[in-house]
Amino acid sequence: MDELQQLDELMTCRLDDGRKTVVPCSVVIFGASGDLTARKLIPALYHLFKEKQMPEAFRVIGFARREKSDDSFRAELRAALDQFSRTKPVEDAVWSAFAANLHYCQGEFGDPAGYARLEQMLGGFGNSQLRHNLLFYLAIAPSQFAEVVERLHHGGLLHKDEPHGWQRIVVEKPFGTDLPSATKLNDELTRFAHERQIYRIDHYLGKETVQNILMFRFSNSIFEPLWNRQSVDHVQITVSEKVGVGGRGGYYEEAGALRDMVQNHLSQVLSLIAMEPPVSLQAEAIRDEKVKLLKSIRPIRGADVAKQIVRGQYFAGMVDGELRPGYRQEPKVKTNSNVETYAALKLTIDNWRWSGVPFYLRTGKSMPLSASEVRVQFRPTPHVLFSAKCEGKLDPNAITLRLQPNEGIYLRFNGKVPGTTLAVRPVRMHFSYNTEFGAYTPEAYERLLLEAIAGDATLFIRRDEVETAWSFVDPIRAAWEGKALTNREFYSANTWGPVAAEDLLSESGHVWRDPAPIK
Repeated sequence: MDELQQLDELMTCRLDDGRKTVVPCSVVIFGASGDLTARKLIPALYHLFKEKQMPEAFRVIGFARREKSDDSFRAELRAALDQFSRTKPVEDAVWSAFAANLHYCQGEFGDPAGYARLEQMLGGFGNSQLRHNLLFYLAIAPSQFAEVVERLHHGGLLHKDEPHGWQRIVVEKPFGTDLPSATKLNDELTRFAHERQIYRIDHYLGKETVQNILMFRFSNSIFEPLWNRQSVDHVQITVSEKVGVGGRGGYYEEAGALRDMVQNHLSQVLSLIAMEPPVSLQAEAIRDEKVKLLKSIRPIRGADVAKQIVRGQYFAGMVDGELRPGYRQEPKVKTNSNVETYAALKLTIDNWRWSGVPFYLRTGKSMPLSASEVRVQFRPTPHVLFSAKCEGKLDPNAITLRLQPNEGIYLRFNGKVPGTTLAVRPVRMHFSYNTEFGAYTPEAYERLLLEAIAGDATLFIRRDEVETAWSFVDPIRAAWEGKALTNREFYSANTWGPVAAEDLLSESGHVWRDPAPIK
C-alpha cells in the first residue's frame, strides 16, 4: 500500500459517515437452540434487515444438536421475535423476506459429519461470497469454543490465511475464569484462527452512551482540556443492578461480582473514560490506547487489597414491598457462602494524565436502582468568595455520563437562587439522547453484529486486553481466598452497599454519589 492509499484509509476512518460497508456473507450461529439466539441474536439480525443494514445477499444458518427442518426453525424464531422484538408488532412482510434467508443445520459440535453438512449447505447457495465470507457466532459454553474452531478448520470452513473471502469468529464472555484459563483459551483459538479473526463480544460496548464517551471526550474543546489531574478531583463509576442473583446462584458461586462485572464491564468503561487520544479511529489505534490504560493501573496485591478493595454480600430486605431473600438463601448457593455480590475498588492510574487522581469503581446486586453511570468530579474552587454565605460547602462541579437507563450527559454546577439574598444552589444541565435525537437507539447486539459483519473490531476485546484485565483481578481474588465476610461487608437488599464501602471513600474525604431515578 503506497503512502497516498494509507492517507486515504486514515481519513476514511477519521471522517466516518456512519454507514457500514458490508458484503454478502453467511452468519452461522452455533447453539442456535439456545436462549441467546432467541432473545438477542435473531431479533438483532431482523432489525438490521428491517433497517436495510444487512448485506444485499446474506444467509443465517442455525447449527445445533436437535433435529429440525428449516420451517420448524423459522416458526420457533418467529415466536421468539414476537416476544423479544424491540418493535411490536412484527411486520409480516418484513419477517417473510427475512425468514427466507434462515436455514438450519443439525449436528453435534464434535462430529465431523455435521460440519460436512454445513459445508454442503453453504456451497449450495450458488454464491461464492456466501460460501467464503463466514461469520461464526459461538453462542455456546466457552469449554466448547476450541472444539468447534478446530472442527471448522479441519472441515475447510476456517482458514488463518483466508485465501478466499473472510472468516470471523464471535465468542461470548466469560473469556476464561482467571489469567491461566484465559491464556489457554486464547492459545486454543489462535491455533486455527488469526487474532484479527477473533471478535470477543461484550454487549456493554454496544451501548450508545459507552461509544459516545470517545466522541464526548475528544470532539469538544470545552471539556477535553479539563480531563486530567489538574482539573479532576476523582472519578466514580457505578454499575448497579436492582435484581438479585435469583436463578443464577450456581453461576455466581463460581464467578462473583469481581469476575462477572469488574473484569469486563467496569474495566471497559474505565479504559474509555481514562485512555489517551488515539491517533485515529481505526480499531487497533483505539484498542492500543485501551490496553495502555489498563496496564497503567497500579497493581493491588497482598495487604493492599484490604485497604483498596471492598467486597459485600446482600442479606434479606424489602424490595418493592416484598421481602427479597438474602444471597445465602438463593437457589444453588451455599448457606455459608463468602462469594461477593458487591465489589468496590479504589484504583490509582500511574501515568502523567491521572497521577494522584483516585478512580472509584463499584458494582452490586439487589441495589435500589439498575443504573450505569460515570461521574467525573472536578476540583473545588477556593472558598474565599462564598465561604460566609455557603459555610464552605459549595457543591463540587461534576459531569455525569449516564450509560443506562435514560442515556444522557449531565453537567452539575452552582447557580444563584433568584431573590435578594446571595444564596447558591447546585443546578444541573441535562442532555438526553431520546429528547435530543428522537430516533431509535439500536440494541447493543444490533450494533455489535453489524460491526462484526463489516469487519470493524473497535468495539470488541483484543487478547492482550483480556489478559491484562485478568492479571489485575487475580491477585485480589487470591487475597480473598478463605477469608470470611465481616459484619461491615454485608448489606441489606435495596441499599447501596456495605458500610465498608463508605469507609473506602471517606478516608480520602469523598462520598459515593448514588445514581438517581431519572424520568
